[in-house]
Amino acid sequence: MAGKAAAPGTAVLLVTANVGSLFDDPENLQKNWLQEFYQVVHAHRPHFLALHCQEFGGKNYEASMSHVDKFVRELLSGDAMREYSRARVYLDENYESQEHFTALGSFYFLHESLKNISQFDFKAKKYKKVTGKEIYSDTLESTPMLEKEKFPQDYFPECKWSRKGFIRTRWCLADCAFDLVNIHLFHDASNLVAWETSPSVYSGIRHKALGYVLDRIIDQRFEKASYFVFGDFNFRLDSKSVVETLCTKATMQTVRAADTNEVVKLIFRESDNDRKVMLQLEKKLFDYFNQEVFRDDNGTALLEFDKELSVFKDRLYELDISFPPSYPYSEDSSQGRQYMNTRCPAWCDRVLMSPSAKELILRSESEEKVVTYDHIGPSVCMGDHKPVFLAFRMAPGAGKPHARVHKCCVVQ
Repeated sequence: MAGKAAAPGTAVLLVTANVGSLFDDPENLQKNWLQEFYQVVHAHRPHFLALHCQEFGGKNYEASMSHVDKFVRELLSGDAMREYSRARVYLDENYESQEHFTALGSFYFLHESLKNISQFDFKAKKYKKVTGKEIYSDTLESTPMLEKEKFPQDYFPECKWSRKGFIRTRWCLADCAFDLVNIHLFHDASNLVAWETSPSVYSGIRHKALGYVLDRIIDQRFEKASYFVFGDFNFRLDSKSVVETLCTKATMQTVRAADTNEVVKLIFRESDNDRKVMLQLEKKLFDYFNQEVFRDDNGTALLEFDKELSVFKDRLYELDISFPPSYPYSEDSSQGRQYMNTRCPAWCDRVLMSPSAKELILRSESEEKVVTYDHIGPSVCMGDHKPVFLAFRMAPGAGKPHARVHKCCVVQ
């Protein structure tokens, strides 16, 4: 199944998926989700497959345990994955610990034909051979094959704990070392607050948290390596600019609470045309009259408002986006293309990489397209987030220009 003989290099597939919805409505969503996921796996035939999940287990992890077990069992032993003879699964199931719980789940699958692969032991500081299928859960803090952190409490908006953090693993494939970081950053708590400033206060919080992660993975404790960071970054469009553009010819009405005088709603109406309502904005309402603007040409007209990554332009690279905003889709299983009117649609789910990781991606000189950056399940309900993936081929000996990194890939 893996790889086409004519194409050089090792086929790699990196997928990020916020799967919270799957466990809130497993009967209607999981089967379709897995089917769409398997189709992408089959289409790209990776030798190495990484699936980074956020909100694993849904809103109530304890109540979802049986659904979690079923989902993991299907991925590990389902017929569609039978050629992946080795796997590592890391599930943060420590839901009783407010201080540590991130609800992250990282899955790594190795095709039976893949020979030259090892995983880094962060405690022993050496690479180890990967054999068999193993699942690690509950207290991941003691697992030496990864680093896991929840963000410091003072990073959390209003000092309210939520399940945000990262898990890092390191791999050596074809003599090349690289980190894979599963990440979940902070969301926008209120559309009204996000609209007040440009950039929003929430954008600043995400900037701080992402900077924290990047500093951690390039610090002096270990040899430097290329890195791929993929997860739910919760990046949002610059709300003030988007609203101004969508409602250029509109007049704004402000609705305040009678008791506190606090702004609770903004209503934007056309100046003429019987003062038709164009947009209603509340804390958790973003109701624009024409959703097609977010889908037309994959929403590319809105990419100019996707500004949060620009702060990291020297540290993180991303392929051009050619798919529509990945969030917030309807959770109605019959609605695959409809957005919910809770938030302004945005590209929350991304696959980013270090400048050196960009060089690892082999771009074929032939007409064959070997690098793909896209979403999964465009017409199928995948929950409120569409998974996003990056498929590429790693060139033989890609890590050899980085001599120090290359030497560290000695399995012990």
